[in-house]
Amino acid sequence: MEFRKAAAEDVAEIMPIIQEAQQQFRERNISQWTNGYPDEATISEDIGLGESYVLTQSGVIIASTVISPREEMTYRTIYEGEWMSRGDYLVIHRLAVKNDMKKQGLASLLLKETEKMARDRAIPSVKVDTHERNVPMQQLLLSHGYTYCGVIYLTEGSKRLAYEKLVQ
Repeated sequence: MEFRKAAAEDVAEIMPIIQEAQQQFRERNISQWTNGYPDEATISEDIGLGESYVLTQSGVIIASTVISPREEMTYRTIYEGEWMSRGDYLVIHRLAVKNDMKKQGLASLLLKETEKMARDRAIPSVKVDTHERNVPMQQLLLSHGYTYCGVIYLTEGSKRLAYEKLVQ
């Protein structure tokens, strides 16, 4: 298994994984990743920024995520709680695992790789948000030592639960 930065030619393999996740959210009536988001342009932009990463097995992409060192503007204001730290952080976005590879610890591996990246860059924390009905993601985060910090609202107004883990 290999963890690496995604390349432009990976979009064609990443998109079906994203589409599987979108379908699961629809089936579970979770209004996350709806209305075609994220789309191919979003994934291409992530790759262009050097923030898209994939897990591969025998050369096939089986999971993807975005790991960004850029400040997340929607994290500036948090409700019903507070962040654990105020300094630099990495943020996880668009974490998705291929349907037939789920329940094999791949999302956990992506979290661990993100935390290692933060430590290697001397960045003290990792932050992530998820939909209030995305219980599997919430459970994953809590099981890996992430702390529920409060509520943030996306630019268009959608509510998200915010988590943080101190890694330094």
